[in-house]
Amino acid sequence: MKSKISREEAFALLQKYNKEPFHIQHGLTVEGAMRWYANELGYGEEEDYWGIVGLLHDIDFELYPEEHCVKAPELLREAGVGEDMIYSICSHGYGICCELEPKHEMEKVLFAADELTGLIGAAARMRPSKSVMDMEVSSLKKKFKDKRFAAGCSRDVIRQGAERLGWELNDLFEKTILAMRSCESQINDEMKNLLLNEDEF
Repeated sequence: MKSKISREEAFALLQKYNKEPFHIQHGLTVEGAMRWYANELGYGEEEDYWGIVGLLHDIDFELYPEEHCVKAPELLREAGVGEDMIYSICSHGYGICCELEPKHEMEKVLFAADELTGLIGAAARMRPSKSVMDMEVSSLKKKFKDKRFAAGCSRDVIRQGAERLGWELNDLFEKTILAMRSCESQINDEMKNLLLNEDEF
């Protein structure tokens, strides 16, 4: 799996269709998690591909929420993104907003980790540290069981994701916390730079 688009081009493309810092940060978070997973699961040579799929997975969500994963192929093709990557990106919406089933292990990871990074991020913001660095699986499990907390993060999708991977929920929780720890500092720096550059205009 090789990307036809560079990371710089992908990040510029994300920003073309997403202006809200929340959406950009989510893209960066899923990118970072996917890069960690690529190396963790033995796909280190495909790290860029996994990362860029994570970065662009919600490219159409801010502007076209009602057409999520339906509008994306058009936006991605215009930018020269390959069909394999388009399939991978859209497959995270399987059963929700599209019928492209996650097949490759990378697509199954994206399906599972996308919703879970949102839940972990919301839980981290409630902590005194505002960080995943001191988060434990036990505290995440409590948030997962509380359906009122971060209600927009589908527990069913997270459970399905773990099943598709053949993992226990605890394994998925632990791995995704570690994945988010690996990129938290870098994402914070990237978001600061982004907001500073916006303030200059």
